[in-house]
Amino acid sequence: MIAALCSLGALAAVLGFATVRPRGLPEALLAVPAALVVLATGLVPLHEARDETITLAPTLGFLAAILVLADVTDREGVFTWLGTRLASACRGRPPVLLALTFAAAAGTTAVLSLDATVVLLTPVVLATTKTLGLPPKPHVFACAHLANSASTLLPVSNLTNLLAFAASGLTFTGFAALMALPWLVTLTIELAVFLWFFRRDLAPRPTPQPDDGRPAPVFTLVVLALTLAGFATGQLIGLAPGWVAAIAAAVLGVRALVRRETTPWRIVVAANPLLTLFVLGLAVVVQSVSDHLLGGPLGALLPETAGLPELLLTAFVAAVLANVLNNLPATLILLSVLGPHPATGVLLAVLLGVNIGPNATYLGSLATLLWRRVLGRDAPGVGEFTRLGLATVPVSLAAATTALWLVL
Repeated sequence: MIAALCSLGALAAVLGFATVRPRGLPEALLAVPAALVVLATGLVPLHEARDETITLAPTLGFLAAILVLADVTDREGVFTWLGTRLASACRGRPPVLLALTFAAAAGTTAVLSLDATVVLLTPVVLATTKTLGLPPKPHVFACAHLANSASTLLPVSNLTNLLAFAASGLTFTGFAALMALPWLVTLTIELAVFLWFFRRDLAPRPTPQPDDGRPAPVFTLVVLALTLAGFATGQLIGLAPGWVAAIAAAVLGVRALVRRETTPWRIVVAANPLLTLFVLGLAVVVQSVSDHLLGGPLGALLPETAGLPELLLTAFVAAVLANVLNNLPATLILLSVLGPHPATGVLLAVLLGVNIGPNATYLGSLATLLWRRVLGRDAPGVGEFTRLGLATVPVSLAAATTALWLVL
């Protein structure tokens, strides 16, 4: 009992600090000491921590590369150009702008990960709505929701996917093929709910004619297209997604350095090594919680077969756990419980739960908390966020899980 309470206390402290981030201090500042305490007290054996670090290393290397790629892409003006195209294409019609924002957020999340949608696309969408004189709420909410729910498509879309991908036994294209229908179902339901929920904000109104802005950053867009193609085909020649992302980041990074659009230090900052330390520290603390508290009950609850009732149970358990503990520790715990060779359907149902489920509450994912910080005073209140979450999450999660079952 003492071990369970100590493990839970350490996790609560780490998540609380990461949520509040007093004075903007990095999440790793508490996660790393907490992990060291867990190791020093024997709550997690050193060999388990070593094995976990080795397992996570390729995933975290990919994460650093994709963060650099997203940062350089932003410096090349891709998101500014995208904002002008959204403003021009909608012709002042709020529902059309919302649909286009859904498409932009879903594509950004799928290819460049949810962090790019939160940090880079959200400010552009906010500025676009203000330029057009439209209520920003439906469109910035779309960025938050799709940063989570649209991250189910590709292994590279979310850290949770990357953590599970190694255990799935699937190829990149095999993963995408199984998740494509659930992804499309989720987007369709979310868009329908948004059009109803924000129907007053989406009423027609006169808007100024936007400036077409800068020309398309063709070189960067071509590199991104080749990167996506590399993700899909790289495994055929033994090239892991992490190496594809690293090559793309190097190409754009060197180009930006030559053109003096960035500096070596900015590239290091973009890679966010402190986030890597945070994930490693969190993984050790979560392992302690799994070993001493949640592993047994979850192991008894989670199914081993992939029938529809079993997949629904798995997805909703994962969603609840994500909203209680945050989706990253929830994923780590569930992967630990499922073991090294889980049933493919059960594993993918877990990902649906930890990616779609966090839209129910502000605490469901670190991406949502970051989105709230990015918006500052423009961030919606907790009540409205929760009401929209309750309107979208249960039905979209159930429908996406049913779609997964049909594909399987």
